[in-house]
Amino acid sequence: MDIIVQKYGGTSVGTPEKIQRVAERILGLEASGMGVVAVVSAMGDTTDRLIDMARKISSNPPRRELDMLLSTGEQISISLLSMAIHERGGRAISMTGLQSGIITDSRYSEAKIREIKTHRILKPLEEGKVVIVAGFQGVSRGAEITTLGRGGSDTTAAALAAALKAKSCEIYTDVDGVFTADPNLVPEAVKLDYISHEEMLELAGSGAQVLHPRAVEIAMKFGLPLKVKPAHSFGSGTTILEGSMLEKVVVTGVTADKDMAKIAIQKVPDRPGIAAKLFGALAREGISVHLIIQSIGEGNVTDVTIVLKREYMERAVEVLRRLSKQLKAQGVIFDANVAEVSIVGSGMVTEPGVAARMFRALAKRKINIELISTSHIRISCVIHKRHVREAVRAIHEDFKLGKLKRRLA
Repeated sequence: MDIIVQKYGGTSVGTPEKIQRVAERILGLEASGMGVVAVVSAMGDTTDRLIDMARKISSNPPRRELDMLLSTGEQISISLLSMAIHERGGRAISMTGLQSGIITDSRYSEAKIREIKTHRILKPLEEGKVVIVAGFQGVSRGAEITTLGRGGSDTTAAALAAALKAKSCEIYTDVDGVFTADPNLVPEAVKLDYISHEEMLELAGSGAQVLHPRAVEIAMKFGLPLKVKPAHSFGSGTTILEGSMLEKVVVTGVTADKDMAKIAIQKVPDRPGIAAKLFGALAREGISVHLIIQSIGEGNVTDVTIVLKREYMERAVEVLRRLSKQLKAQGVIFDANVAEVSIVGSGMVTEPGVAARMFRALAKRKINIELISTSHIRISCVIHKRHVREAVRAIHEDFKLGKLKRRLA
């Protein structure tokens, strides 16, 4: 049996009427002879409402209890979708992360999938049932309920598709596919028919909210085709493939992340082991750092600047202030009003002058660049967040992304 994994996000199952439309789509696919595994998120803003409820009870809810609470959101949507399929004469079974054999590590709120016991899913598929799995959750080896963090349903879908050796993995969302920029910022942005795993990973990690980066990592590792498709229509969406299957383009897209913060620890002693101490302390607190810049030291001291998600800022500042005193550094300063603007493209590694062109586009609009970071297919600039819209539009226009046509190699 060919298996296809489909993931439906919160907006796709936000109302009983939308759930019924999803049921019809699934049954249409099953009628073609496919085995269907549907991964479903919590309805609409359920997760946000549960978090708000928790904050009204506790200013700092224990992570274990928060995972216990948040995991209930997906249970509502999977059971309702199963009912909708049964109502239409189909056969379906809903499964939590525990019931579907998704084994994770023990990190509450940010767990990673370690194993999937596929027999839990294959048996009902062989019986002719649609298997509906709760996204975003799993269970640790100690039988504790865990969640995978924001966007975790994408990760669940990709991991299941890889483990089940599925024909493909389809991510249904409220947009038509992956665009050259956020259409809310750039009305001229165009939908891409194709993009590589590597490019999508960079875009997702730089603020594009169409896919979670971990889902793309899994797909890239296992050579799994991903499709981002609109839940509101039967459009073709965007197919994410191995880079060797696509023609190279200098710049595929431009993206922005406004939820960033910048922290600098000043006049740190410049000696071996200091960086390990700083970033080891942040790692123990579960704080992920996006960008690290160390300035040229004067004498025996140096400044270390990090860029990270704004949600981590308060905890990171607390950790670094404590270390600053221990290390006899000058102190810690921070700025919550920064954003990161990035361009991504498989062809920029062999094309000279791409960075200069990006910087000129920003300079023409008098947008100051505070920090710069690069990979072989990405260039990112940290700027003040008030300039995000203007910066993204300027770069998109300068690279003529509104006329981009991506083709198979």
